[in-house]
Amino acid sequence: MVEVDVRETGDGHLILLHDDLVDRTTNKTGPVAEMSLEQVQRLNAGEWQRIPSLEEALEVATGKVGMILELKVEGIGAEASSIVKRIGFTGSLMYASFLQQELMRVRQAEPGALMMMLMDEQLPKDPLADAVALRASHVGLHYSTVTPRLIQTCHNVGLQVFAYTVNSLEDIQKMKTLSLDGIISDFPDRI
Repeated sequence: MVEVDVRETGDGHLILLHDDLVDRTTNKTGPVAEMSLEQVQRLNAGEWQRIPSLEEALEVATGKVGMILELKVEGIGAEASSIVKRIGFTGSLMYASFLQQELMRVRQAEPGALMMMLMDEQLPKDPLADAVALRASHVGLHYSTVTPRLIQTCHNVGLQVFAYTVNSLEDIQKMKTLSLDGIISDFPDRI
């Protein structure tokens, strides 16, 4: 599966972009939330590539590769689900987010959706309570927090466990020795 980050433009279109600013990945600067889709798609994202809309990405990927849509901002979960349905995406699809409310919006719009509740490096006291309440299918744990005991606890309540963002060969090898269900990396060729 390919994991992509979903944000919203100032005029309400969903696009694929990790950062809230276009500074690092394009030839311009500024917050994407203050730009229209047209402005965003005129940016040079390297060798005159442009930032795709969620619709465009789903159309290209359908039937070819599964996708994990990480919802990066508030208020886009229901719209993302609507776009997935409208495109008729065929393939494995999972929604992921650190924003529990967005996953709840997806759950309301798409009761059977696969969902990954992401947890940051500071795990809550009961890291599984929200994931279980949400009826998430997966949890995404920062690789530094993954332990065999935590993986087993997740598996015991029916949650699959992915570790993110595992990039160094040493960390990838360590994660491979555990009973993880998936590894998220910027370098899939290393896995």
